[in-house]
Amino acid sequence: MSTGDPARHAGPDALDAGAGGVLRQPKAVWATAGASVVAFMGIGLVDPILPSIAKGLDATAGQVSLLFTSYFLITAIAMLVTGFVSSRIGGRKTLLLGLALVVVFAGLSGTSGSVGELVGFRAGWGLGNALFVSTALAVIVGAAAGGSAAAILLYESALGLGMACGPLLGALLGDASWRYPFFGTAFLMAVGFLCITAFLKEQPRPARKTGLLDPVKALGHGGLASAAVSAFFYNYTFFTVLAFTPFVLDMSPYRSGAVFFCWGVLLAVFSVIVAPRLQERFGSLRVLGGSLLLLAADVLVLGYGDHATAVVCTVVSGAAIGVNNTVYTELALGVSDAPRPVASAGYNFVRWFAAAAAPYFAPKIEGWTDVHVPFVVAAATAVAGALVVLVRRKALTKEAEEHQPQHAKEDGVTVFAD
Repeated sequence: MSTGDPARHAGPDALDAGAGGVLRQPKAVWATAGASVVAFMGIGLVDPILPSIAKGLDATAGQVSLLFTSYFLITAIAMLVTGFVSSRIGGRKTLLLGLALVVVFAGLSGTSGSVGELVGFRAGWGLGNALFVSTALAVIVGAAAGGSAAAILLYESALGLGMACGPLLGALLGDASWRYPFFGTAFLMAVGFLCITAFLKEQPRPARKTGLLDPVKALGHGGLASAAVSAFFYNYTFFTVLAFTPFVLDMSPYRSGAVFFCWGVLLAVFSVIVAPRLQERFGSLRVLGGSLLLLAADVLVLGYGDHATAVVCTVVSGAAIGVNNTVYTELALGVSDAPRPVASAGYNFVRWFAAAAAPYFAPKIEGWTDVHVPFVVAAATAVAGALVVLVRRKALTKEAEEHQPQHAKEDGVTVFAD
């Protein structure tokens, strides 16, 4: 889910060093990071209120799950556009454009009179979020004090905080009406828009403008393509948990929000703190393969366990998802010699299609079979992701070693080799 930076490959020591200076940042960095929190909140915001939306709009679980499908389908396609736009109008204007779109479409989502309208407005929201999120990291790194390690730590913390607080905000506001979380997000993003307008100066533009097909061309690199395909399978599992589980748990907005808040906290902790230390000790590919297999087992138990077991497994899945998000991002951005924004766009272009597919197919698979089978499919896709890593291990390791950051080489850190 994050768009990380190879500077983090230096391992936990770099993160520890960055943590000391992470609080001493310019106002522009805090404004962008704060808006990033709200942007990531928008992903899980609807989780605890999905059943309420279905009831309020007289819609089925499959129809309501399309809120994720439309959002991420547009996000995936927009990955071909974000670099093209930001390299021409600059990072600041791209951020503001993305924020403005989110404000408009989040507000319109709250006024929806049918599930079709809401799905359409979420698509517009996805376009705005893609423009913002894809640009925010580059802006934070460019404006941050204390080096890129501190900047990346701040960005990852914003991601984790947003993923944790999204369901909580959705529950608190959604308990009164399913419309209020959308209005609340629009208001918070409007505040972010004003803060970035006031505090962020325009960032330097890249020397070379990004073409629309550059991200697709970057996927011609075997290592990057392998990382993207593996992440595609993983994202299907991830978003089966995020979009389908709320219907299986069938809890009140408060209870569902609490469950996904705990899930988000684990995601944040394991993404920012645990994953780098595991990578340092065991190597990235070994950590990724093991984490995918653990996620597969967890999802399988979630599908066949009783209600209490399903709640526990939902929360625990946040740990594996946090580890996977960090390792996949670093792998995608460090495995090829493509510019980081281009590599990230190509990688995200592939993987977000799975985020769009899972919410659509999971309810349909349940209708064709029973409630257990969608989780069996999700477990199988996690295993498929691990198999891609295993089969393509040599290519991934070789390319990662060739293109790891110079400071990591000097420190004697082998990034992806086990």
